[in-house]
Amino acid sequence: QVQLVESGGGLVKAGGSLRVSCTASGRSFNIYTVGWFRQAPGKEREFVAGISRNGINTYYADSVKGRFTLSRDNAKNTVYLQMNSLKPEDTAVYYCAASTRLSISIIRDGYSYWGQGTQVTVSS
Repeated sequence: QVQLVESGGGLVKAGGSLRVSCTASGRSFNIYTVGWFRQAPGKEREFVAGISRNGINTYYADSVKGRFTLSRDNAKNTVYLQMNSLKPEDTAVYYCAASTRLSISIIRDGYSYWGQGTQVTVSS
């Protein structure tokens, strides 16, 4: 019902910043709660942040709270994840996901639609 594409990943030094984007097509974007997950090699996919349909409510994992900021522009069908003060442990493939649920879920099963992921690498 909706297709998601992540972009903006790359290589940055520790302490630097990067903004990744999730652009949607197929359905009206404002009906979806959107979450970001990340997966490092050999590790399970973990929740990073989530944003409500109107962009007012956000929720962040403790590991990124205070460093990452989630926002959305429904007119552009895009959600943005601004990542500041990056650490080597932030290195992972970052995925966006969409859900018709109103609440922000912190588990993978809470989302029905997923993007292909974008690589973020932070060097020390």
